[in-house]
Amino acid sequence: VQLQASGGGLVQAGGSLRLSCVASGRTSSRYVMGWFRQTPGKEREFVAAGSRSGRITYYAGSVKGRFTISRDNAGNTVYLQMSSLKPEDTAVYFCVSGLHTSDWQSYYSSIAPYDYWGQGTLVTVSS
Repeated sequence: VQLQASGGGLVQAGGSLRLSCVASGRTSSRYVMGWFRQTPGKEREFVAAGSRSGRITYYAGSVKGRFTISRDNAGNTVYLQMSSLKPEDTAVYFCVSGLHTSDWQSYYSSIAPYDYWGQGTLVTVSS
């Protein structure tokens, strides 16, 4: 599975941005997709993840209520709608994918359940 993320850029605080990630290759309806982010000198941080159907979604506390994760009907594209952006949201955002297992529902915020990672897209929020 290959993941291609896009949509990053420069935005002012309070603004909005939408990230997209397209999965290609041996995709499956059993795959969950999500987003992590990383700033220099820090570990990758969970942002959001969701099941293929969209019925199960998880968010980091720092973005809940401001970010929304969604999938297209085919299930091969995941979006991250980011609103009310803050300077602390500045990071490289990585798209991730992995199998929907009971382990994912237990450890969704760790990197372990995600076998596939995209190249990252930079989001910069200016104050």
